[in-house]
Amino acid sequence: MLRWQIARQEYRGNMTIVQKYRNFHKIPDELGRWPLPNDIDNLSYVPEEASPQIPIVGISVTYLKTTFFEEVRNSYTQDKNYSLLCQLLAKNSIDNSLIHALDEICKK
Repeated sequence: MLRWQIARQEYRGNMTIVQKYRNFHKIPDELGRWPLPNDIDNLSYVPEEASPQIPIVGISVTYLKTTFFEEVRNSYTQDKNYSLLCQLLAKNSIDNSLIHALDEICKK
């Protein structure tokens, strides 16, 4: 029953569930549709006075010029540690000379 309550939580306030009594199987019907109060003791409790979520009113898309990406790419090629790490990752075996050439902060 709890999983159905959790599944229906997203529709709370947008739909109403009405119990329809049948003439046959009354006992299982009562057990399967026992309504739980919306209070703190209920595991699927949702406070009615919960603050509403702030909707997204706009999305900003920024286009960067290719010169920006070229500057970033060039700054990486000028970094000694970056080029050594690229060489280490390209090899299938461990090269201790490349590892010792790295700065201490990159060896960790």
